[in-house]
Amino acid sequence: MSNPLSRRKFLRQLNCAAIGSSAILNTLLNLRLANTVAAQGVPTDNKALVCLFLSGGCDSFNVLVPYEQTRYNAYSISRGAYGSDGGLALNRNAILQLAAPANDFALHPSCVNLQQMANGTGNFSGQRRLAFVSNVGTLVQPITKAQFNNWEDGNDLALPVPKALFSHSDQIEQWQTAVPQGMAQLSGWAGRCADVLHTSYNSGATSMSISLGGNNIFQIGNTTQQFVVTPSGALAFDGDTGGAGSNPLQLKNSALRNTLDQHYTNLLTESFSQLTKQSDGAQLNFQTQFDSANASLGAAVDALFPPNNYLAATLKAVVKTIKIRSQLGLHRQTFFVNYGGWDHHGELLNTEAGMLAGLDAAVGAYQRALEMLGLSNDVMTFTASDFSRTLRSNGRGTDHAWGANAMVFGGKVDGGKIFGTYPDLTLDGPNDVGRGGRMLPSTAVDLYFAEMLRWFGVTSGNMSYVLPNIANFWNPNSTTPPLGFVKP
Repeated sequence: MSNPLSRRKFLRQLNCAAIGSSAILNTLLNLRLANTVAAQGVPTDNKALVCLFLSGGCDSFNVLVPYEQTRYNAYSISRGAYGSDGGLALNRNAILQLAAPANDFALHPSCVNLQQMANGTGNFSGQRRLAFVSNVGTLVQPITKAQFNNWEDGNDLALPVPKALFSHSDQIEQWQTAVPQGMAQLSGWAGRCADVLHTSYNSGATSMSISLGGNNIFQIGNTTQQFVVTPSGALAFDGDTGGAGSNPLQLKNSALRNTLDQHYTNLLTESFSQLTKQSDGAQLNFQTQFDSANASLGAAVDALFPPNNYLAATLKAVVKTIKIRSQLGLHRQTFFVNYGGWDHHGELLNTEAGMLAGLDAAVGAYQRALEMLGLSNDVMTFTASDFSRTLRSNGRGTDHAWGANAMVFGGKVDGGKIFGTYPDLTLDGPNDVGRGGRMLPSTAVDLYFAEMLRWFGVTSGNMSYVLPNIANFWNPNSTTPPLGFVKP
């Protein structure tokens, strides 16, 4: 920057951004530690954990639906019979039945690929890749409906209950932190997982917490920062093509990098400058690898992904990033993918059918790509959402609820089964805490997450650091798995 005023203004911005950011110094230290791991040697197995977050609150009791007649009748009464005015129940003749042992249940008619993944048919013949975790939700400790009602009536305010139930922002936060009683300083369970695994498994400076859904709490640890990219690759300076040239954007970026190459007497300014420089270098390195021949999926795999489907493009980028894990020095990776728009207050049936069709096509292509590339056993993908929706219609849509059905899939998943306990969908029944069919979770998110974390490499000694409430639901030293959906 030739203009000294512009340069001073930029430095002031650097200094202001750095004030109070002690995490910057920790991050720089971690980057230095990560760079020393290569000389020490790292484990050679590879694993990736991929979170597909359905933000807005997916109506998951119209995704995994009772098929057995008695259960379906209760579902139909609570949701409003198929074809009736305001009815939300799906047509029993149209839903896609699951194979035994889950044959009492079926999937939404839009979920053709998901049915094949669960049943081991069609494109997944002989490969049952998809399992379900039913009625899972945020809990601090196990509670009964009577205890919850007593707490809600104000008679037992000491009972630990998740904060701000049925609130989008709070429940998104709690699914991502696994600490529903709240935290003084937010960190996510994948971020804390990276805190304990990164330096043991990874040799590169790139964070193992890779987000294709923007900034999130899920991947922020106490010593870990996320690495945000896009379906097209890195978040480098806008318009950067690697040289100064005469392009105004290139000139700007060259000037910015020259500023970052300077050394500053103010410790926080120097730390911020160095962190920004390292981040820029990591993004440029990522883009180089992302565009390299190593990242090529091949024409047959490319053809799997449907055009004009943003989720498919995003999941394709996940596959490419997994494929270049060796070039990035990563034996462990977590990914965050956000697919929003599930807050269906005004209309459910048509909107959800369209969104599920898009999700089904994207997920089917993604899992087939992993199979064709020989990566399926290394990758476990799971869904999460704010909450499920009320069973009862509010006219044409649904409102915020609690317990939900989730999906987990991959080569190491014991597919075609339902884990946890599918609830009784009777309004005001044993699982309904009221206000139109809100299911009290029978499975804590901690159990769902712990099952995957054991596979991922988190030891029993570190499990309580990653999931602070896990001992309320399961003994981390137990030889019995939390839920059992991971194959031995």
